[in-house]
Amino acid sequence: MWTAESLKFGAFLAPYHPLDADPALQLRRDIDLMEHLDHLGFDEAWMGEHHSTGAEIVPAPDVFIAAAAERTERLRFGTGVMSLPYHHPLVTVDRITQLDLQTRGRLIFGTGPGKIPLDAHMMGIDPAEQRRRQGEALEAILALLRGEVVNMSTDWFTLRDARAQLPTYDPAGIEVATASTISPNGSVLAGTHGLSLLSLAASSPMGFEVLDRNWGVYEKVCAEHGHIADRARWRLVNPIFLAETREEAERAVSRRIGSMAAYVNRQTGENPAWADTPKGIIDQWRNENLGEFGQAVIGTPDEAIARIERLVEKTGGFGTLLVLHVDMASWADTKRSYELFASEVIPHFKNRNRRREASLQYAQDNRELLIGQLVTAITKAHTDYYGATSG
Repeated sequence: MWTAESLKFGAFLAPYHPLDADPALQLRRDIDLMEHLDHLGFDEAWMGEHHSTGAEIVPAPDVFIAAAAERTERLRFGTGVMSLPYHHPLVTVDRITQLDLQTRGRLIFGTGPGKIPLDAHMMGIDPAEQRRRQGEALEAILALLRGEVVNMSTDWFTLRDARAQLPTYDPAGIEVATASTISPNGSVLAGTHGLSLLSLAASSPMGFEVLDRNWGVYEKVCAEHGHIADRARWRLVNPIFLAETREEAERAVSRRIGSMAAYVNRQTGENPAWADTPKGIIDQWRNENLGEFGQAVIGTPDEAIARIERLVEKTGGFGTLLVLHVDMASWADTKRSYELFASEVIPHFKNRNRRREASLQYAQDNRELLIGQLVTAITKAHTDYYGATSG
């Protein structure tokens, strides 16, 4: 049975970065963030794959994860996601199994069709074909990961007596996840193969509305194919930035949040009035949407708790909440945001202070007895000492 105490927490990076800073430093900061998350006790960190539009600057999540894994001890890493239509399935499996061995089983293989239209355009891929290609690639990849010999021919790849020469670190295999946004396509694909489900648009108005419906589709398709729909393997993504007060959170992001609005609006050719000021962007992102990022929490730990509880109520329970990380504050403020999340949000759901609260409550409820006993003990000690010396 699902309980809030079973919730896990992590971060999801595209990664989004402003175009006016050094990409070499931005990449190093992302690796520094992985070390910080590991120190704070987060469970997972995901890194995406993108090849264009400037803001999302990691084209090879496996390369990033290999570096970050050497700086961490317990954090699990997900490819968030690897775009299967862009790669030959055998090469994908070889790179993933190598990374799984290097991280000693700390890898989650997140998969998707590819998101950015310019990526597909540059590779000569028809966007209408990407989901079909994802399904074909996934069929081959899962067979190769199981150790099967695969012969398969499509209009974009051929496998001839293909086999993966490396094992997975865990004989049971690598956890494989597939992305879902608003349509049920991701739920159908994940359910068909018994994969984990990654809901990227969980906090967008449309994505939130269909969360329970898409989970129902996933459960139904899992049952049809003999798989168990386990809520512990369902991950939801929500942008969150925290500070001690709502005003402090707004101050922390106000200088650089405009880069995210520009990233969205330059691609769509729009110039909305709300994008003219940091306050307008913050209000738009909190109350409506900012592109595909969903409604953001830019505020306090209490606001983050309320958002997560809303997601729990809508879904009936899920496995992991991933904070959509956006590089829009100073390094000090960014670290503080995750520290607040780890120190105040996570314990709320993990119920880690239940026994401490019970101990103090008992002391409060029995204060007359306990204080009376303390006074009696002090009085006795005083009497015993002075009584003995006076004699």
